[in-house]
Order: sequence, then structure tokens, then C-alpha cells
Amino acid sequence: MSDRTYQLLKRGLDIFVGVAALLLFAPLFIVIAIAIKLSSKGPVLFRQERFGRQFEPFTFYKFRSMYADSDHTIHKEYVSHLIAGRPETGNGTGNGTAAGEKTRIFKITGDPRVTPFGRLLRRTSLDELPQLWNVLRGEMSLVGPRPCLQYEMEQYAEWHTLRLIDVKPGMTGLWQVAARNRVGFDEMVRLDLAYVKQRSLWLDIKILLRTPLAVISGSGAC
Repeated sequence: MSDRTYQLLKRGLDIFVGVAALLLFAPLFIVIAIAIKLSSKGPVLFRQERFGRQFEPFTFYKFRSMYADSDHTIHKEYVSHLIAGRPETGNGTGNGTAAGEKTRIFKITGDPRVTPFGRLLRRTSLDELPQLWNVLRGEMSLVGPRPCLQYEMEQYAEWHTLRLIDVKPGMTGLWQVAARNRVGFDEMVRLDLAYVKQRSLWLDIKILLRTPLAVISGSGAC
């Protein structure tokens, strides 16, 4: 299959699944919106500038899971530590439940910015659903590397940038279904690069089919 054919089929899959998902989840969108408004002050949607294919900026949407006007210093510091390979200094380690062993969890734990309802949204990844709009707009795809933030991009090594040169960012990807929050930043980038190299419509479909299990298993959210 030529790359052009793959891109056309991938875009068709994005549109078909994106429209179907928006129609299917429309009642859930309403319930979540009401719950967000009742549980904390602020807008229903969280908007943020992110960078996608060839690092083009776009407005990224999520259901708001944090208190309005939260200070993002915690996340900036965590990203710096994570990229430098020191996530434990950025509140990124946790205790394993098996045999009392330490398990490295590469995410912010106990984030004080997150509302009680927001924790539920993040745990179930329901906060990610508004990105279906980004998919339909063509800024994202259903499958691909996650889009990056300005302060994240500024700390990339040159090889890190390869993850978003040739492909659109995605709602889910190889990293999410294979090792989400259980590997460091460099390994995450290696998984993104493996996807870029091996990408195909069949691989996209397999990742989409594996995503619900990754969410249910409690791998965590990005």
C-alpha cells in the first residue's frame, strides 16, 4: 500500500469513527458537562495550545478536570524531570502493590490541581473525548503520538522531534496500549518512532481495538 493510499484510508477511518463516536457519546457529553459545572467553577472545556505534525500549533480540547486558573508549575517541573530521566523528583514514583515492591509510575500522583470529579474523568480517560473534534478538524488522528506542549518541545533532544515530523498526533497510540505511564520519556519516544516506522491501517485498527482494555486496566491517562 502506498503512503498516499494509507493516508486517505486513515483519514477516512478518522472521519467515520469520529462522527460515529460523537453521535454515540453525545448523551455522555451532556452528563459530563453538567457534572463539571456542578462540581467546580469554570468552563466545561479545557483549551490549550499544543503542537502537532511538523510542530504546527493548534487548540487542543479536553473536558476540564482541574480547578479553574490552576498553576501549571507542577506539570512544567514534572515534564523537565521526566525528559531529564529523573521523574522521581517530579512526584512521579509510586508504590507497587505486588510483594511491596517499588513500581515506577511516570505520571504526577496526587495532583492538587485536579478536582474530585476530574480524577474520575482522568482515570477513565473520558476527559479525552472532546479531542474527537480535533480529529474531525484534521489537527489530530485517532492514532498517533501525543501532541506536545511548548515547554516540553523546548527541552527536546533533536531525536525526540522525529516523533511528530511525519505524522499527526493521536488520541491513542502504541505507547498508550503498550506501556502507558510505565516507561520513561525516552522509551515513550522510541515507541512513537516504532509506530512512525511501522504505521499501517491494520496497526491503527489494532491499537484502536486495544485502547479500551488499556483504559479499563487502569494504565492511567496522559
